[in-house]
Amino acid sequence: MDELIRAVTVAETPDQMVTAVKNLAAAKDPLAIPTLIAVFGYNNPAAAIVAAAGLTELGEIAVPQLLDQIDDYNYGARAYSIRTIAAIADPRALDILISTALTDFAPSVRRAAAKGLGNIHWQKLAPNEAEIAINRALETLLLICEDADWSIRYAAIVGLQALAKVATVRSSISAKFQLMLTNDTEKAVRARVQLALA
Repeated sequence: MDELIRAVTVAETPDQMVTAVKNLAAAKDPLAIPTLIAVFGYNNPAAAIVAAAGLTELGEIAVPQLLDQIDDYNYGARAYSIRTIAAIADPRALDILISTALTDFAPSVRRAAAKGLGNIHWQKLAPNEAEIAINRALETLLLICEDADWSIRYAAIVGLQALAKVATVRSSISAKFQLMLTNDTEKAVRARVQLALA
């Protein structure tokens, strides 16, 4: 394992880095998690995508370190972290996904968080906890449906469409979609609502 980790840290070209990250991710070893997360900050998109896929495969075991190591300064790294957390869909990520969807200054990071909010594995929570968590996700997504940036509204619709699998919130989501069909000024947003309602 040490050799695989070292290969990432000593890689000299972008291609060497991608190969080293592929090998490290393929090991599927929890010891690789900190190095794979560090790759998000290396300004090598191809390597970051491989690292994100490796972390997603490791699944919930990677979540505590992902949450701990979110980069407040490098929004590119933060975007990969949020996308990975969203893909794993662990309920422990709820707080970070909510705060990111509402307040991050980078639209790409907010979009990833909004989409992630709809796909959380609620069944991993006790029923009463799940109900509270689902309502918090719903409130957040309904709120960002009003965002000035149409791409954020679009991502909120994607999140709401996924969240509508939960029967208890379906009618609230449907009512919001009907309002947006009438009131949203952006054609792409209305089209995405129609797709969600189809």
